[in-house]
Amino acid sequence: MQSVDEFVSLVSGELGIPVTRETVGAPFDALPKWDSVHLLSLLVLIERETQRRIAVPEALESTSLLDLYELAVTP
Repeated sequence: MQSVDEFVSLVSGELGIPVTRETVGAPFDALPKWDSVHLLSLLVLIERETQRRIAVPEALESTSLLDLYELAVTP
């Protein structure tokens, strides 16, 4: 997962959350069906795809999927 487009595909395909490149920066509460279970599932997917772990406290500070993407790709 090296691009936002790949991240959007991961979220849409694996979690079934309808997100696009245009809406990836939307706040979590604007995403249909988004809940804490999706957050934990996404963290597992990110770890699987990137071999990089995101700390839950850092993830909880995120306000959008784009924030999580940035945590995943920033060394």
